[in-house]
Amino acid sequence: MVTTKPVVTLADARTTAGARRRRSGAGADGRTRGERAFSLVNGVILLGVVAVTLYPFLNILAQSFSSESAIRSGQVNLVPRGFNTTTYALVMQDSMFWTNYKNTVVYTVVATVIAIVLTTCYAYVLSKKRLRGRGLLIGIAVFTMFFNGGLIPNYVLISSLGLRNTLWAVVLPNAISVFNLLVMKAFFENLPEELEEAAQIDGLNTYGTLWYVVLPLSKAVLATMVLFYAVSFWNSWFQAFLYMDRSELFPVTVYLRNLIAGASTASSAGAGADVAQVAANIQSVTMVLTVLPILCVYPFVQRYFVSGVMLGSVKG
Repeated sequence: MVTTKPVVTLADARTTAGARRRRSGAGADGRTRGERAFSLVNGVILLGVVAVTLYPFLNILAQSFSSESAIRSGQVNLVPRGFNTTTYALVMQDSMFWTNYKNTVVYTVVATVIAIVLTTCYAYVLSKKRLRGRGLLIGIAVFTMFFNGGLIPNYVLISSLGLRNTLWAVVLPNAISVFNLLVMKAFFENLPEELEEAAQIDGLNTYGTLWYVVLPLSKAVLATMVLFYAVSFWNSWFQAFLYMDRSELFPVTVYLRNLIAGASTASSAGAGADVAQVAANIQSVTMVLTVLPILCVYPFVQRYFVSGVMLGSVKG
């Protein structure tokens, strides 16, 4: 006896699926009421976090373009009051500002390249469990997170090496961040060993394996480390303030720090209207000018940021 299977049409399938959604409380998008409520609450919370995070920056931006009287009377919120660009004009017309800005770019680029090279090589070595003395090398790195020689020994060391008033006084002392080192080490440990074994069979040595196999697979964590290092070196000012005494070698952060100190002193001494204006919003202008380049760079590496941190922080 021949039996025939019932023919299920597309309309029947849609009707069945709709009935299942209705029984489970799901809508047309396949989500239940609980899922939709969670998405709504999650969206509201995230919008609140964005607003709380964005408000201080917008307030600082508004103050940087506001008049001295409006700032001192507390009238500035999110919109500039008494639009004024005196401080911006004063800062940007100074040739020393642009010289120091160029110094900051050079210091940041050179320091970031050196830091990435050293951190990558060190982390790749530490990720090899067969390495003799691996525990000692990890211990040395972790030890420096909690203990250091102190300010005076560091100053004596930099001076005795002849690094004062040079690029290297800013670049070398902080060339490796132990936190970044441990993140990259964890990332390299999660890479499949079979890839490196296949590369060795193909004739690649350790350096070839690192360059042609490991690094192309590490773009996310490398981009994250570049961002971490670049922001750190860009905002750094104390190293230059300590080891440099020539103004043409200062980074822009030291220039702006000295400008703030000078404006505050002049304001307390009862100077003219322009100086009072500068003293009122110099900190806001300083923050805007300092953070603007990083804000321009961040969108290009943002897509690697979350994945890079997660891949380097979770051990498989």
